[in-house]
Amino acid sequence: MQEKILGTTMPVLEITLEPGEALFAESGELSWMTPSIVMTTSTQFGGGGGFGGVFKRAMGGSSIFMTQYEAQKSQGMVAFATRLPGQIFPVDVAPQPGMGYLGHRHAFVCANHGVELSIGFQQRLGAGFFGGDGFRLQKITGQGRAWCELSGEIVTYDLQPGEMLRVHPGHVGLFQDTVQFQITTVPGIKNKIFGGDGIFLAQMVGPGRVWLQSLPLQRLAQALGEYAPAQAVEAGAAGAVGGAVVRGLFGR
Repeated sequence: MQEKILGTTMPVLEITLEPGEALFAESGELSWMTPSIVMTTSTQFGGGGGFGGVFKRAMGGSSIFMTQYEAQKSQGMVAFATRLPGQIFPVDVAPQPGMGYLGHRHAFVCANHGVELSIGFQQRLGAGFFGGDGFRLQKITGQGRAWCELSGEIVTYDLQPGEMLRVHPGHVGLFQDTVQFQITTVPGIKNKIFGGDGIFLAQMVGPGRVWLQSLPLQRLAQALGEYAPAQAVEAGAAGAVGGAVVRGLFGR
């Protein structure tokens, strides 16, 4: 198995598989592949293991179904493109401290068989925060290699034992399972009401590595959302004017 990451701001993960080699990804993640790659969709990949395993994986933000991509008869290639401007990178997963990971619910791209996905953390943060859907983290464990996707630029910190970092939850990308994680509130009533940065912070305490992303999806949605109503009004106004012109021309 050979991996190659192509591109810069919208990278593509390209993986070449030898005959008999396989990996799995969430359903719908495929970008392109060669004819020797055979797809198999099932609930059992990625630590499905019955209803309980599927439920835990879905609670972590993954899809219920996973798709296996296997090279048969000859070498094959399968590719996965990023959803947003960002970066794709691999992590090695093993059943030992520091070799398991927790990431935001859309971080996982694909992995070797042996890697398992489940729910790592979930907490409601109030209506309107993350679309009112709360804050969830995927847990990536097992044995193998996984590829993750984070949005924008990636900043990494190697936290020493007891060292603390407070992060806006949307910037949390990925971190080793040795890092202690909890959601706290911004200190001070004025900061909560007038600070403009929300009232929740993720508190991360070392030891362990932390990967932070500079482009949270919800902030991108908020930035684009302020233009949507104006565009809708403009489109509606243009449609009304156009309709009036047509009715005037044809006497209707």
